[in-house]
Amino acid sequence: MKTTSKLLAGTAALLMASLGQAQAESLTVVSFGGAYGAAQKTHMIDPYVAESGTNILFEDYSGGIAEIKAQVEAGNILWDVVDIEVIDLERACSEGLLEVIPQDMLPAGDDGVAAKDDFIPDALASECGVGVIVWSIVYAYNGAADGPQPSTIADFFDTGNFPGKRALRKRPQVNLEWALIADGVARDEVYEVLATDAGQARALAKLDTIKDDIVWFDSWSQAPQLLNDGGAVMVQSANGRIFSAMKDDNKPFEIVWDSNVYDLDVWAVVAGSPEKETALEFISYATGSKPLSGMADVAYGPTRISSAPYVDPSVNNDLPTAHIDEGLKADGIFWADYGESLGERFNEWLLK
Repeated sequence: MKTTSKLLAGTAALLMASLGQAQAESLTVVSFGGAYGAAQKTHMIDPYVAESGTNILFEDYSGGIAEIKAQVEAGNILWDVVDIEVIDLERACSEGLLEVIPQDMLPAGDDGVAAKDDFIPDALASECGVGVIVWSIVYAYNGAADGPQPSTIADFFDTGNFPGKRALRKRPQVNLEWALIADGVARDEVYEVLATDAGQARALAKLDTIKDDIVWFDSWSQAPQLLNDGGAVMVQSANGRIFSAMKDDNKPFEIVWDSNVYDLDVWAVVAGSPEKETALEFISYATGSKPLSGMADVAYGPTRISSAPYVDPSVNNDLPTAHIDEGLKADGIFWADYGESLGERFNEWLLK
């Protein structure tokens, strides 16, 4: 009996240890869903799970830092790894909402080039994130619709020549930049002007000219739906969302690249994650040359030079990197400094 008891006790101890290890090797990874999330699942999540045995719960969110901040401040960390836009990254990092990622853990490219030389500079500019994609916020319209077709950001604000609803994501980022450009501010002066009280008032005044024609949305997934359903004649969107609708669903949409606001997304680790080491292992894997190249499936540019040989050349013109000269780089440092105050001012404007 004693021997049996010892065996049972030993078996129970091994089972508990095994369960503890299984619990330790699990992650909650959060991103933006849609075709983008599907590409991440295909090229990053599923291969990592198969190779490591780690269990991953892959969830969607709408972006921003509010949910991350709430978890960290409450000491109730529900997410481990999060895909965050660089326009929000600096603020999240400076407020201590994200862990520091040691860049020397990142593997060399498949061609042997060290990570620090293989990633584009912006991809490793922050200590709190590792770049996943270069992407753009553009606007799109239905090319099959009757009437004139827009081609500039000024056209987006021209309801006389281009009547109908416009759909915008409900946040100040990009909307204020576009308003100033449409009002005549040069792209390379946008953030200088927007840093002033007069510049902010000017941007909101320009948005006032189309306020009655704006349809607001929260998630990028809503943008192609609004265009497809006729809820808006022009929609602001992440470029990959429109590309996916055109490629996979044969929608007659057209992208306007003029004054696109391009940025990066990064993988980051939520501060206080109990699975920090496993989270870092996942990021190291997911930002390898081959996994990153898969993001071109949805027209987002990979952040490693060594990913290029894996990308189908036929999609190169659909990538944001082909339209940099027409665009404006989102300024994460500006939004770290002004994001809170401009968010409040923007919300006050919405209520007027």
